[in-house]
Amino acid sequence: MFCGKCSQIGCRVATVAKIKGFPMKDGIHPNYREICFQDMSNGFKFVTRSCANTKEMITMEDGRELPLYKLDTTSESHPFYTGTQKSVDNMGGRVEKFRNRFGKTTTIAK
Repeated sequence: MFCGKCSQIGCRVATVAKIKGFPMKDGIHPNYREICFQDMSNGFKFVTRSCANTKEMITMEDGRELPLYKLDTTSESHPFYTGTQKSVDNMGGRVEKFRNRFGKTTTIAK
């Protein structure tokens, strides 16, 4: 536990406060709660805990009403994770053009 008096983790004062059940300070801790994140490109949703600020709410399939955080891209829609990302080697021979243009063309004579 973090001590508020001496700013040390595991301090005896903090340990005693934890044992005696002293409450934490009000107004300094973020609102850590369950939030539903939704991918706007494909509708994929997942629930996790976060401190993100949200204005909208969503009702889940199980009846829970959770704050909604909208995302543009998640691992469900990003080309790198879905396997649809194009390789640089297959994009019109760009690598070969670069090697031909800037590659070493002379050999070192002995």
